Amino acid sequence: MSRAFRNRIPFLLVGIAISALFFHTFPIVADSSEPSATLPTRRVLLEDSSYATKATSKPDVVRVPGGVKGRRKRIVVTGGAGFVGSHLVDRLIERGDSVIVIDNMFTGRKENVLHHLRNPNFELIRHDVVEPILLEVDQIYHLACPASPVHYKYNPVKTIISFLKSLPSVHKTNVMGTLNMLGLAKRINARFLLTSTSEVYGDPLQHPQVETYWGNVNPIGVRSCYDEGKRVAETLSMDYHRGAGIEVRIARIFNTYGPRMSIDDGRVVSNFVAQALRKEPMTVYGDGKQTRSFQFVSDLVEGLMRLMEGDHVGPFNLGNPGEFTMLELAQVVQETIDKNAKIEFRPNTEDDPHKRKPDISKAKELLGWQPTVSLREGLPRMVSDFRQRLFGDSKGSLDGSLSAE
Repeated sequence: MSRAFRNRIPFLLVGIAISALFFHTFPIVADSSEPSATLPTRRVLLEDSSYATKATSKPDVVRVPGGVKGRRKRIVVTGGAGFVGSHLVDRLIERGDSVIVIDNMFTGRKENVLHHLRNPNFELIRHDVVEPILLEVDQIYHLACPASPVHYKYNPVKTIISFLKSLPSVHKTNVMGTLNMLGLAKRINARFLLTSTSEVYGDPLQHPQVETYWGNVNPIGVRSCYDEGKRVAETLSMDYHRGAGIEVRIARIFNTYGPRMSIDDGRVVSNFVAQALRKEPMTVYGDGKQTRSFQFVSDLVEGLMRLMEGDHVGPFNLGNPGEFTMLELAQVVQETIDKNAKIEFRPNTEDDPHKRKPDISKAKELLGWQPTVSLREGLPRMVSDFRQRLFGDSKGSLDGSLSAE
């Protein structure tokens, strides 16, 4: 061994030590050459815009740890192009979150979210939740379901046999759609909020209704496809919560009204407003003594967001405890639109609940939530929106946004 080589040994050893320390601190992870398994589901991946997109052939993206402070949330809203969903999207976008809307446009309208299409924090996917979809998000607001009588009574035969997963229906959305979204929540460890309904109480024998009341539902009636479908959705959500540890939140929504409501969806507020604006008689079914409680959409959205961000599973009643008979509602519509509007009585519909009023004590105590917009305050905002959509009359109209509070 030459003297020159012996002199270089200390430098060689130092170099080896530095190299070993470097590769121990920053390990190189080899990419697998095996092809990824074929997935029978639609896959859509959203990466936070604050992170550089890397060119790669792999379909997966790395989720940012939930503990990173100051990072906007990535949220999916199923049914986000619908009446309530679009207002929820407005609030989430305003808060600075990244929002993905999933909607098959059966009852939703692209116009409801059109003002967000150029926002880099917004994405719209036309997709039916009865088919699986893979996303990377932090929270799931599951609103997708036809909620009006016109839509869920459209074809009751299809609704009954749809458990075979061959035809579109309310049951299919409530069951398969909820299962798919719960499965997604389990896969990516996202928090899941189910929008259930006051219809789970059926024609209640307890008044007002509290969350511990199990209801009085006709399981074979014309409304049962919706009532029982939502009850099943609640059951699935709680089973996933208990069995799989999914963070679940359940809201039972009472009658809600406001801008962007479907004009001819068969719900009493939209019916009365549209009929009065068109100079048609307002149709009251039965004797008009049935009662309902009406909340403005902004109050509901506030309740949903508080529930999602809170620590309580629920279920929670979200509604306005102010109780009106159908005749009283018709009179408020007359005062707002046309004092000479006529009222026309028709035979009552089957299984129509006689009374409906939420007890919101639980929401007040645990969520710090209660409605703030009265019917006489909120109804004119809805009327302005309907007038503009029916006649193109911009006089006094609102753009339908929640900023008009």
